[in-house]
Amino acid sequence: MQTAKQLMTTAIISVTPDTTVKELAEILSKNQISGAPVLNSEGGLFGVVTENDLIDQSKKLHIPTVITILDSFFFLENPDKMDKEMKKIAGATVADICSTQVITVGPDAPLEDIATIMAEKKVHTLPVVSDDELVGIIGRKDIIRGLIA
Repeated sequence: MQTAKQLMTTAIISVTPDTTVKELAEILSKNQISGAPVLNSEGGLFGVVTENDLIDQSKKLHIPTVITILDSFFFLENPDKMDKEMKKIAGATVADICSTQVITVGPDAPLEDIATIMAEKKVHTLPVVSDDELVGIIGRKDIIRGLIA
């Protein structure tokens, strides 16, 4: 059975947390990729950003539901969640919109495990990490190529 090492792309196209949302859109479009790892200044994995993050960032602003009593405002939704959504919607850089809770696989992960993770966790891009170093990236197209090989 094929493993991540055999399926992964090693010519990694990455972005930084400071990459602008506009630059990100251009990079994804130009390279015909659906997502990219986000690397910090030391080259460590900071997060993953995808087309879905761009779409979420572009959606219309949701005005929080509030009530007023005696000139005081009360959120009817979780204020922390609302603050996070507001930052994501108004985000100007990759750091504002990327996922930092990253699911990774090792180079020896079998194809079945990778496909299961992608399906169950609803992720389209999985970084391949060995000894805390990003060594490759696996997308859904890589999985499909692995299935027909």
